Amino acid sequence: MDIERRAFLALSMLMMSGCASAAPKKPVQLAGWDAFKARYLLSEGRIADSGNGGISHSEGQGYAMLLAEITGDRDSFDRLHGWTETTLIRPHEALFSWRFEPGKGVTDPNNATDGDILIAWALMRAAVRWRDARYGARATAIRAAIHAHLVRKQGSRTVLLPGLAGFDHAGRTTINLSYYIWPALDAFRKADGADRWAAVIADGEKLLVEARAGPLQLPTDWTDIGADGHAAPAADKPPRFGFDAIRIPLYLALGNRRAGAETIARFWRSYAEPGKPIPAWVDVKTGEVAPYPLSDGGYALVRRLLGPAAPMRPEASPADYYSTVLKLLAQIS
Repeated sequence: MDIERRAFLALSMLMMSGCASAAPKKPVQLAGWDAFKARYLLSEGRIADSGNGGISHSEGQGYAMLLAEITGDRDSFDRLHGWTETTLIRPHEALFSWRFEPGKGVTDPNNATDGDILIAWALMRAAVRWRDARYGARATAIRAAIHAHLVRKQGSRTVLLPGLAGFDHAGRTTINLSYYIWPALDAFRKADGADRWAAVIADGEKLLVEARAGPLQLPTDWTDIGADGHAAPAADKPPRFGFDAIRIPLYLALGNRRAGAETIARFWRSYAEPGKPIPAWVDVKTGEVAPYPLSDGGYALVRRLLGPAAPMRPEASPADYYSTVLKLLAQIS
């Protein structure tokens, strides 16, 4: 059987498996994508995080691959994917090292599960958009590695570890609820079947509710799951609804779970409606808030959740990678 026919059959099986719709969506013009590429996408295909000394990380590569697929930008997609596979791939499983520093190479070989999920999801979508079964085959390998190495039982819970190392402690496992990228996990379930992903999704949805903490009933950036399955703010991290957790309502909206963000909407509305700046973080236990407001990208997520009447940021903030990528993500549907 010739190579072209094998690729065609593989792609047909990919589509029938439900990893994505057989009819790709039309490319979307995202305001700011070209400017994002000009500023953050280097010629070799890596995204430079301006807020962290120009490092690159698997999360940034995954976000950019997703945005390139959405906009139909195959040249950028292939450059991003090529650098990621060449530079960040771990030697023993289809997962990616988290951190690369210019001039030093990979300086943190531990993976970041949200980066792996984003990369796999972007590849699944790309397989359909560009009718290329190689993308789909790679996505399948990454999904298998995520499930094999990063899905585990903690008490009665099936949880998603944030990385291979550093999150298991005596009597507790630390998770990050902003790593549950709901539309990606739904696509994984459609491709691989409920036996593999249903428990991850169902328990993650329950934890989003049960992990709400403090008088404001907000999720924290990091959450501990005890041996009995109880969820609480992570013992060794600030109990903040902050830079990580602000992505939770975006992923809920993209995964048709908007109702799960009602307490976040209430908190943001309590500042937006009287015209007060929304703080970048809040300590869910003490009520202490950041002495500075959300970034422009954070405000874009506020508008996504509260609607077009939500305010703009009171003063324009200096653009950095994270704020800019949040503004782009807030546009997708």
